[in-house]
Amino acid sequence: MKIRLDKDYMIKELDLPCSAILDEITDTSRWSVHHRIIFAYQGKFYETYYSVGATEMQDESPWEYDETVECAEVELREVRVKKWVIKED
Repeated sequence: MKIRLDKDYMIKELDLPCSAILDEITDTSRWSVHHRIIFAYQGKFYETYYSVGATEMQDESPWEYDETVECAEVELREVRVKKWVIKED
């Protein structure tokens, strides 16, 4: 399920991205650092993305050009992952 939240509400009332349960960097570009966050809202958990300036010279704040932000409901699940590792003798 997806919802749209007002950007100002997210920043001022929910204190995002500071109060996020998870805040991870997903990518970087020349000018920006891109983040994925998970946060609680009305008893459910949601995921959304934002970016900030990559250097002190880049003036970019979360959701700077958006009035509303699309957020997808998420849930925590156990996931099994296989990966290649160095074989020990």
